[in-house]
Amino acid sequence: MFRGANSINLDSKGRIAIPAKYRPSITESSASHLIVTCDPYDNCLLIFTLEHWEGTESDLQSLSNSKPLHRRLKRTMLSHATEVDMDASGRLLIPSVLRERAKLSKDVMLIGQGKTFQLWDESSWHQLVEEDMTVLSSEELDSDDLPDLYY
Repeated sequence: MFRGANSINLDSKGRIAIPAKYRPSITESSASHLIVTCDPYDNCLLIFTLEHWEGTESDLQSLSNSKPLHRRLKRTMLSHATEVDMDASGRLLIPSVLRERAKLSKDVMLIGQGKTFQLWDESSWHQLVEEDMTVLSSEELDSDDLPDLYY
């Protein structure tokens, strides 16, 4: 289970170092093979273990080709999906086309989302967090739309 927000660096070759706390789980579940693709909803990248990606890919393949939104979702995620291997030092090479798509700079955030990671440009991530907190704390928000998670 991947949790937490991790400030990491993108090196000059386009690599990130996966924090040590996640490496054993990645190695165990997918022999260090990961899939990186575009997030269809946010300007970030998604990183899947190979095991989790195979289920997601199957779900995407089952979508209708006759529905325009289904085709767009499939095209966005499947055409950008790239298999990358975590090296012995825990680094991943993020393909340049994906780095450009997500507008990644040197400072990035690796965000645990349970079974996946999101990879954000750090300034974009901090801006999004502020927006999220503003929306979630708004008095105009209908709290019935939110699950009761911790009360």
